[in-house]
Amino acid sequence: MAALVTGGGTPSDGATSFQRKVPASSRLAAIAGTRPSVRHGQLLLSSGLPSLDCVLGGGLAVGTLLLIEEDKYGIYSNLLFKYFLAEGIVCGHNLFVASAKEDPADILKELPAPLFDDVHKNQVDEKETVIKSKQESQESMKIAWRYQNLPRIEVSPAASAQFGHYYDGSKTMSPELLQSTKWHRFFLPEEKSFHPEIKTCNMTCGYTRLLQSIQRIICQEGFDGSYPQKKQKNILRIGIQSLGSVLWGDDICCADNPEDIYSLTKFLYVLRGLLRMSLSACIITVPAHLIQNKAIMERVTNLSDTVVALESFIGSERETNPLYKDYQGLIHVHQIPRLNSLICDVSGTKDLAFRLKRKLFTIEIEVLIIGACYNPLRRRHENKTSHHKGRHIIIRLTYGWILTSVIFFGKPLKHVII
Repeated sequence: MAALVTGGGTPSDGATSFQRKVPASSRLAAIAGTRPSVRHGQLLLSSGLPSLDCVLGGGLAVGTLLLIEEDKYGIYSNLLFKYFLAEGIVCGHNLFVASAKEDPADILKELPAPLFDDVHKNQVDEKETVIKSKQESQESMKIAWRYQNLPRIEVSPAASAQFGHYYDGSKTMSPELLQSTKWHRFFLPEEKSFHPEIKTCNMTCGYTRLLQSIQRIICQEGFDGSYPQKKQKNILRIGIQSLGSVLWGDDICCADNPEDIYSLTKFLYVLRGLLRMSLSACIITVPAHLIQNKAIMERVTNLSDTVVALESFIGSERETNPLYKDYQGLIHVHQIPRLNSLICDVSGTKDLAFRLKRKLFTIEIEVLIIGACYNPLRRRHENKTSHHKGRHIIIRLTYGWILTSVIFFGKPLKHVII
């Protein structure tokens, strides 16, 4: 039975005083660019890369931290960083961009342009025409007089309700779209010139200033719920670039026994507390290949919610290997959070390959089945395909569709990627 509205106000003309009782879980989806998870009920937002969202169990949960271990030259980790910020602009979220080596304004100018192609527009137009035709047909039908003045119900989702977008890496986002976004900046060289040196709780001054800025934005803008937001609830996307590098005043990349060995871990501990109490999500890139003390990196991983590492083929033997000619590197999912459950959403494999085309950045699964090794399918087909013994079959599975390609080589391989 419908629940009676008890707001105290009189209903507007032509509107009923009864409203459908909506579960609390479905009310979370009212925030633009988000959707509730069907598994653990948490509010999810897109990372800006739909294939990565699929690997992480549907997207990033609000209030969590995504840690990206940078590749050797920081090329592809910087792309994921920009995709995360670009998705926030398209969805109308607020941004907080922090960096110690690059001006945040320059980072926003280099964000990729969203792919609003003609196909998507035509699909939206077709839906609108179908809805209009249905409405016209309904108008021609005679209905009871008591229902004629009731407001119409919109049954089709709007175009902005799309979760996750694709971006063109060869183009930059239009200035008009950037101007419509509310964002905050933190550029460490500017902060050092404005404020004197500070150091508290064995934490570098750069980390302390950054935490103070994040806390101030969360409280002033009402993302923590202490002061109700004036407009509709929104999400704060926080992006921190190359945290832990020398530019942040941290020496964990320079020595095995740094002076402030717990500086970065304390920062992450406080940051997670701020994220848990607010409508926000954070992405951090860390030069893990430069951190000499592996114990520090283990603590950083434990203090993060989601940990993804990028391994580039640039300068390695795999760059010239014909098996990887279609890929630019591997992506390793080290950790996925357990939210409201005892288990986490783990993808079929932890070792994924990524490719960067002229426009799109995609993540794929690569599986190699070697005929020279033990194969349960070998006996079944050895009579029909006896002339293919000792050769290799490569099967690639792509998120969103299945792409299968068969490549034969004359020599057996020494390793298997699953």
